[in-house]
Amino acid sequence: MPSTRRRLLLSAGALASASLFTRCASVGGAPAPESAPDPFAGPLADPAFADAVSVSDLHAIALRRMPPMAREFIEGAAADEISLRWNREAYDRIRLDPRVLRDVSRVDTRVKLLGLDLAFPVLLAPTALHKLVHSDGELATVRGAGAAQAAMTLSTMSSVTLEDVARASSGPLWFQLYVQKDRGFTAELVQRAEKAGYKALVVTVDTPVGGARNRQERAKFRLLPGVEMANLRGLPSPGGKKLDTEKDAFMSILPERLTWKDIEWLQSLTKLPVLLKGVLNADDAELAAKQGLAGVLVSNHGARNLDTVPASIDALPRITDKVGGRMVVLVDGGVRRGTDVLKALAFGANAVLVGRPIFYGLSSAGAEGVQQMLAILRRELELAMALTGRASIAEIDRSVLWA
Repeated sequence: MPSTRRRLLLSAGALASASLFTRCASVGGAPAPESAPDPFAGPLADPAFADAVSVSDLHAIALRRMPPMAREFIEGAAADEISLRWNREAYDRIRLDPRVLRDVSRVDTRVKLLGLDLAFPVLLAPTALHKLVHSDGELATVRGAGAAQAAMTLSTMSSVTLEDVARASSGPLWFQLYVQKDRGFTAELVQRAEKAGYKALVVTVDTPVGGARNRQERAKFRLLPGVEMANLRGLPSPGGKKLDTEKDAFMSILPERLTWKDIEWLQSLTKLPVLLKGVLNADDAELAAKQGLAGVLVSNHGARNLDTVPASIDALPRITDKVGGRMVVLVDGGVRRGTDVLKALAFGANAVLVGRPIFYGLSSAGAEGVQQMLAILRRELELAMALTGRASIAEIDRSVLWA
């Protein structure tokens, strides 16, 4: 529902709903079972969690609680991590141009996206292996997303099966797909997602090979005991060994060749909307529109693949100028504040996705932490809209940016 001035002024009230979420939150009308204490992160919630008022507060808590190897996996990026820094710095450089004396007594953040009615334009990006930081993994994440009224995109490399996540969900789900060398396995994943009720297919197209993830290599990253890439069970691996790293997984699944013809084949497999994740070039977005794709996700893969590519937000305007209005355009990478969401919408994005902040919330307090992270971004977006004189998402355009 639209926000009132009172809600905007009372920040504590805006965040209070997060504290109502308990470990026995209702899923599908029945109480969820109590979770065991998290062996990876100690107590269920960090004592500092109650005082967290920003995503950076949750980040600080998470850094204390994550196992060292998990921290290197989540925080790391490609090579010298220059694009990782640019993802954040680019948002900081963009200035806002507020208008005054406008009626912002009610601020409405609702959006429609590929048939979904969303309470606010922030979705969870596909991120791998949530059990690295919480024993419930993606089950806790999806419960937090549902409590926050947000949509979640599940990774092919999730540590919980797509079916189990769907059963635990109370909100809309999308499925992120890595096209496999084995077309039969790929088709099976698509069919499983469709059968389980996922509402869209997000195909990652920016990873023909894995990037130079030096931080993971230095840390000798391996999966912790009890953590697996659950959706890849039964997939043959090099030498028959367990898929212990992203490198192992990519060697097993990534085809030597992935082209527009393969995307056309995927489109023929499903009635779901198909989006391409990892588009930075406007000409590629144009090709996607011509091929009838539902949308593109402007992304540099969290800066984890090719270093020195531009920040996603810097690539966004070229793409919305090319295909905006003809297909859905989303963006991820570096979003940490509600003002970042406002800036992305001003450049023409239909919504944003957040990746690493999922782990910040999850590590801090499980499902409640994910809900709180999303509640913070929603509250900050509402404040930013009111303070720039925009009462609805439809009123946000480039005039909100300082020329």
